[in-house]
Amino acid sequence: MKLWQKDKGATQEVEKFTIGRDPEFDHLLAPFDVLGSMAHATMLEKIGLLTADELKTLLGGLREIYFEIEKGDFSIAPGVEDVHSQVEFLLTERLGEVGKKLHSGRSRNDQVLVDLKLYYRSAIRDIVETTQDLFDLLIELADKHQKDYMPGYTHTQLAMPSSFGLWFGSFAEGLTEDLELLSSAFHLADKNPLGSAAGYGSSFPLDRTLTTELLGFSDLHYNSINAQNSRGKTEKTIAFALAGLASTLNRLASDVCLFMNQHFAFISFPDELTTGSSIMPHKKNPDVFELIRAKTNHIQSMPYLVSMQLTNMTTGYHRDLQILKEVTFPSFSTLLDCLDMSILMLKNINIRSNILSDEFYKHVFSVEVVNERVLAGTPFRDAYKQVGLEIEKNEFSPQQDQLNHSHEGSIGNLCLAEIQKKNQQSLEKFKFTKIDEALIALISG
Repeated sequence: MKLWQKDKGATQEVEKFTIGRDPEFDHLLAPFDVLGSMAHATMLEKIGLLTADELKTLLGGLREIYFEIEKGDFSIAPGVEDVHSQVEFLLTERLGEVGKKLHSGRSRNDQVLVDLKLYYRSAIRDIVETTQDLFDLLIELADKHQKDYMPGYTHTQLAMPSSFGLWFGSFAEGLTEDLELLSSAFHLADKNPLGSAAGYGSSFPLDRTLTTELLGFSDLHYNSINAQNSRGKTEKTIAFALAGLASTLNRLASDVCLFMNQHFAFISFPDELTTGSSIMPHKKNPDVFELIRAKTNHIQSMPYLVSMQLTNMTTGYHRDLQILKEVTFPSFSTLLDCLDMSILMLKNINIRSNILSDEFYKHVFSVEVVNERVLAGTPFRDAYKQVGLEIEKNEFSPQQDQLNHSHEGSIGNLCLAEIQKKNQQSLEKFKFTKIDEALIALISG
């Protein structure tokens, strides 16, 4: 049975095709559907469409369902189209006629939209908090290993001296910049669409400001058409934000796979965090980072998938939008897994010391020697030519234990405090506390 069904239903083939994977995703939306309904019911009482007693009854029933969801006791019954239908059917079954009044003043379009917005806010929060854990670990590792030198590369060729502190710090600052993209996605998800109905408003005197406050939204989509058109735009913004963070993890994973190679042997991990070969007993494979690399590549395809799906959309709701869940929902959980595994692995990383003392790496000091001669008064082009000729004649013999880098963001000045400050400024853009206070008040009554 469907909420919209009159006397005839769709054929089984049509029903199966149109429902798609929605049931598995609707379980994730269930607590948010209840929260949206609680806010909507409270608003209906204020504008006179529910009595105070009816509101009390409905809120009691909705809280009961909410805690059932939290305990894992909620399911969508066979034949019920979606989570929205299941919640309304449960209310009507348990509370009687008052359950049928809840849908006044809203369409399933804006009901789905508010569920998605609430879910996205929560999912982005999980990503932000886990990203912060990884950021803190990278800052700790950067500080610990700032004197552990390694070669830097351009074109995958030996270039100049670097350090593990500089390397770890680069990813820490990269995550801070990724948070900026996530904050844009969060702010778009943090706008209330409830009350836009099917996209053209309602003849009921709805109080949309009230539901905005009750659900802890920072603002609302004022124009009802724009509220509906935000579905797709929100997912596209989220896609770019998740892809940006995935790109950072992808580069980290690619570096780790390279640096674990025996020809580099810069880093290693305990045996229990690597995998072996079925025929080669010496193998210690970086399977975790190879899978992070593959999974983050999938996430980086999100913007293209979402953009193509939205290419030929006219104004208003289309069933095509349902498919966006199949792209966005799994990407959140996959990215969260990649963050968690990156943290686990980096907590157990082993760094090889004194890499640059090996004669093999002497050429990475060529720029150091050129700069020393320039500081001593030799014109840069002359110093560059001198060192180049010495290298060609195999007469280049630098001091491989002296590095004098002092400017901001160099080996000798990692600016970790400044990066932490940037990170804190990015975090402050996420108003999680306000959301917590609003939702706790809504649930507790």
